Amino acid sequence: MEREVRGYSHGFVTTPTSKRRTSARLAPYVLGLPAIIWLAVFFVIPLVLMLVKALQECNPATGVCTMTWNVASLSDAWSNSSAIIFRSLGYALAATVIDLVLSFPIAYWIAFYGGRRKNFFLMMLLVPFFVSFVIRTVIWKFLLSSDGLVIHTLQNLHLVSSDYQILGTTFAVVAGLAYNFLPFTALPLYVSLERLNPALLEASHDLYAGRITTFRKVVLPLCIPGIFAAFLLTFIPAFGDYVNQQVLGGFTNTMVGTVIQNLFLVSNDFPGGSALSAIVMGISLIGIVVYGRLLGSKSIGDFV
Repeated sequence: MEREVRGYSHGFVTTPTSKRRTSARLAPYVLGLPAIIWLAVFFVIPLVLMLVKALQECNPATGVCTMTWNVASLSDAWSNSSAIIFRSLGYALAATVIDLVLSFPIAYWIAFYGGRRKNFFLMMLLVPFFVSFVIRTVIWKFLLSSDGLVIHTLQNLHLVSSDYQILGTTFAVVAGLAYNFLPFTALPLYVSLERLNPALLEASHDLYAGRITTFRKVVLPLCIPGIFAAFLLTFIPAFGDYVNQQVLGGFTNTMVGTVIQNLFLVSNDFPGGSALSAIVMGISLIGIVVYGRLLGSKSIGDFV
């Protein structure tokens, strides 16, 4: 009775067990608080400001903006840049497919045949990408220029004409995108393949399945979440990229990222740039929602 009176406070009894349960419930939120603050400051708030700016009207000369709830800016941005958006989607899709085709054999070999040197091979795969994104793209410009190593060698071998060029073409832009975003594809694929249970492959061989059949009916279905994650992590940044197009492309293959940059930094059209950015963000979110619906929202965290 004496213990109950001492523990009684404001109509309920506090016990060590209830305190531990409360701490256990609060622990995930406390541990995730720095990440929540980071996302709120550097993602949510800028996103809200961007959406607010899209509904304003600004004077390019003075930079003064007033809230007019101009919803028509979204439809205007779509009508003016829909062709460029679809072009950017096509470039990003082409680069992502190329990365999947190139990365899957590399990730497969490292996962199953790398042995003790898996970490070494992964490091060799990532070492070129320790260099700045812009510097790597500029190096590609030197290699693919008319007097660069690639074109000059092909011309000396009489494999291409003297006026042949790659810079300024769609091929150059897609190749730059595929090269720069290759790690975004290779790493999720490697993680997915590394997690496969070798016993499943042995069981498939014990049931007289060949290597092709095992790959098609065992390896590939189990790697679908990793393939989808690799596709998403490559496609979204490639869709909004503007560096590759500006360095390797020309006026005929402008991407939506370049248009957004010009609206903000050249034309000072902040509502137009914000509206177009909101459209790009919406298209990217559609892919994320589709991923969550098809494969589960928790799966993507396993491959990032």
